Amino acid sequence: MTMTRPRFACAIVALASFALLALGCSSTTTQTEGVRQDVRQVAHHDARAYFETTRFFGSSFSPDESQLLVTSDATGVFNAYRLSVTGGAPTPLTNSTTDSTFGVTWFPNDDRILYSADRGGNELSHLYVRNTDGSSTDITPGEKLKADFVDWTADRKSFWVTTNERDERYFDLYRYATDGYARERVFTNDGGWSVSAVSRDGRWLALGKVRNNVDSDVFLADLTTPDAKPKLVTGHQGNVQNQAFTFTPASDKLVYSTDGHGEFAQAWTYDLASGDHAPLVQAKWDVQFVTFSENGRYRAVGINEDAHTAVTVLDTTTHGEVKLPSLPDADIAGVRFSRSEARVAFYVDGDASPSNLHVIDLKSGAHQQITNTLNPTIRADELAAGKVVRFPSFDRLEIPAILYRPWTASPSARVPALVWVHGGPGGQSTHGYSPDIQHLLNNGYAVLAINNRGSSGYGKTFFHLDDRRHGEDDLQDCIYGRRYLASLDWIDGSKIGILGGSYGGFMVAAALTLQPNAFDVGVDLFGVTNWIRTLQSTPAYWADFREYLFAELGDPATDEARLRRISPLFHADQIKKPLLVFQGANDPRVLQAESDELVAGAKKNGVPVEYVVFADEGHGFQKRANRITAAETTLRFLNQYLRGTSRQP
Repeated sequence: MTMTRPRFACAIVALASFALLALGCSSTTTQTEGVRQDVRQVAHHDARAYFETTRFFGSSFSPDESQLLVTSDATGVFNAYRLSVTGGAPTPLTNSTTDSTFGVTWFPNDDRILYSADRGGNELSHLYVRNTDGSSTDITPGEKLKADFVDWTADRKSFWVTTNERDERYFDLYRYATDGYARERVFTNDGGWSVSAVSRDGRWLALGKVRNNVDSDVFLADLTTPDAKPKLVTGHQGNVQNQAFTFTPASDKLVYSTDGHGEFAQAWTYDLASGDHAPLVQAKWDVQFVTFSENGRYRAVGINEDAHTAVTVLDTTTHGEVKLPSLPDADIAGVRFSRSEARVAFYVDGDASPSNLHVIDLKSGAHQQITNTLNPTIRADELAAGKVVRFPSFDRLEIPAILYRPWTASPSARVPALVWVHGGPGGQSTHGYSPDIQHLLNNGYAVLAINNRGSSGYGKTFFHLDDRRHGEDDLQDCIYGRRYLASLDWIDGSKIGILGGSYGGFMVAAALTLQPNAFDVGVDLFGVTNWIRTLQSTPAYWADFREYLFAELGDPATDEARLRRISPLFHADQIKKPLLVFQGANDPRVLQAESDELVAGAKKNGVPVEYVVFADEGHGFQKRANRITAAETTLRFLNQYLRGTSRQP
C-alpha cells in the first residue's frame, strides 16, 4: 500500500536509426470529447523494449560542479553513477547486482558520495559512504533500523541524518562529522514528530505533527536549547493541513504549506524573529514544492496543475523568470542548483518522452540535455501521450482522469481497455513516461488512469470525499470510469478490465469481490485485501502517521465491522472474473499473506487465477527483470481473458 502522507507532502529523445515510414502513414482521424489522435499502424515491441528505456533520477553536483551524482537502472538494478554536466556515458560508482542502491549526495570537498540501500525491498535503508578508494562504509549500522539523509550544515563540516535505532517508532536527528563520521544526537524524538527540515545555521528544526487526515501542524525546535519543548507555529481553528517545505537560505524564515486559506495548498512563510506569517506563493492548484539555491538568488516552485507539474525558477535579484525548456506534454522535476548558483539541473518527463536530465548555465543561459534515455529500438513517434478527460460519477461528481489511446484504435477497430487505479490512499495519476502503459498501448489496450474521489491535486474537498468510504464511493467512480470508456466509439465496451497497484490493488480486489460483475478481469499488484490486519501491522516507523490512517480508513479497534465489510478477503467467494495477482515477498506494507489468502479464496471458485511472487522485491518492483516479467505476464493474461486471443507479447 502506497501510504500517501497529507496530500501536498513531500526532451530531445533518441530516435531509432531506422524509419518505418510506411507504418507511420496516417489513414484517418477520430475525435471524442476533445481527445483527437491520428489512427495509424506502429511497430510492435515486446515489454523488454519499453523497460530498457533507462531510468535516471537525482542530480547532486560534485564539489567542482563538473559532475552530477545520479541514480540509474542501466544494468537492470539501480546503482549510483557519475555523469558529466556536458553529457557522455555515466561512470558507475556502485555495482550492486541484487539490492537497489540510490545515490544521495556528493561530499562537499572531495570525491566521496553518500548512498542509500535496503535489503530486498524491506525499506530498512542504511546510509553508506563510498570512499575515494572505492570501498564503502555503513555509517548507520545495526538491525531493524531505517536511516535517511536530511541535509548539509552551512559550513559543510557536518550533515544531518535521521534514524529510528533508539526507538523503532520514532526518528531522532543526528549530526555527523563530515570527516571521521563522529556523531551526536541533537534531537530526541519522543513525541511522534516527523523531521522535516533543518535551518542552514543549524539552530532550527522544523517538525510535523499529524493529528488526523484533515489536520496537521508544524512545530519548531531550537537545537541550541535541546531541553526546550517544540513550539507550535501553525496554530489554527478547525481542520487545516500544514507541512514544512524548507527554511530560507538566510535562516530567517520557515517556508511551509497550508490549505487554511482555500481549497488548495499555498506556500507561506513564518518569520523566525517576529513570528509573522505571510503568503509566498498562491495558485489555483496545490503548491507542491518550494526550494532555493545556496544563497537564495534563485527560487524554484512547483505547482500541480491538473496532473501536470508546472515549475518556475525565479531570479530573486532581478525578479525575472529563468527560461526553462518548453516541450509539449512534458513536465519538469527534480530541480537542483549547484552550490555556486552557476548551474541548475532538472529532469524533463512526459507520457511520450521518457525522463531526461538537463543542465542550464545560469550565467550564459546555455541549455543542454545530457541524457538520451529512450531505447533506440523505439521511435519517439510510436509513443502515445495521454489527455486529461472528465466524466460524471454516480452522484454527478466530475471525475478527472488521463485517457491513453492506442494509435490503432478507431470506430472500425475498437480496442479493449483498462481502468488504471493509482496507489494511496490519497495518491494521484499524473503525466509521465510509463513503460507499463506504453507497452499496453502498443499491444492495443486503452488505459484510463483515473483520479477517483480521494485523490490528491483537486482540492481538499475532493480529497476527503472518500474518507471512510473506501471500497464504496471511490469504487463507484471506477465503475463509472468503465461506463465512460464504453461510451467512446473506439472502445470495445464488452472488454474492460481494472488494474492497480498498492491501494489501487485493493480497488481491483474490491471490484472483483464487492461488485463482481463490474469488470471483465482484474490485475492486482500487491493490493490490500484485509484492512484489519494491514492497519494493525503497519511498520513501527509509521507511528506518527497511524492516526492519519485511522481517520482515513477507520480504527480496527472500533471500526472492525466496516473494515471487514470492505475487505476483499472476506468476500473472496464472490470472485467470478479472471484474476492476476503480483506480490513482493519482502513487502513491509502489504504483507504477502494478503495476496496468498485472496488467491487461495479465488481458486475455490473455479475461476482463472494466476499468481506471481517476486522473492527479491518489496512494495513495488525495482528490478528491471521483474518488471519485464510482470508486464509480459499481464499481457498474456489480458490477451487470454480480456481480448480473447492467444497473441503473445
